[in-house]
Amino acid sequence: MTRISEFQIKDIVNIADGKKLGNMSDLEIDTATGKIEAIVVSNGTRLMGFFGKEQDIVIPWRKIKKIGADVILVEHQTVFQAELKDERF
Repeated sequence: MTRISEFQIKDIVNIADGKKLGNMSDLEIDTATGKIEAIVVSNGTRLMGFFGKEQDIVIPWRKIKKIGADVILVEHQTVFQAELKDERF
């Protein structure tokens, strides 16, 4: 059993490029089934809520590949990565 507070301190890392996406800030739960549908990742680019709008990343639960002691590995393709993939093939 894991608590939400334990998830919030883990780093979220994209296995596609090895970059840290941020930390979990919220969950999306289907209230009809009680299943977790996605995690919401806050990338922490906003400084005290002042400079710019923070971009949240929604990671569907099926894209979580491994939950470790300190990190959650996810498969997330950014718009830029998708454009590069399309150009190569």
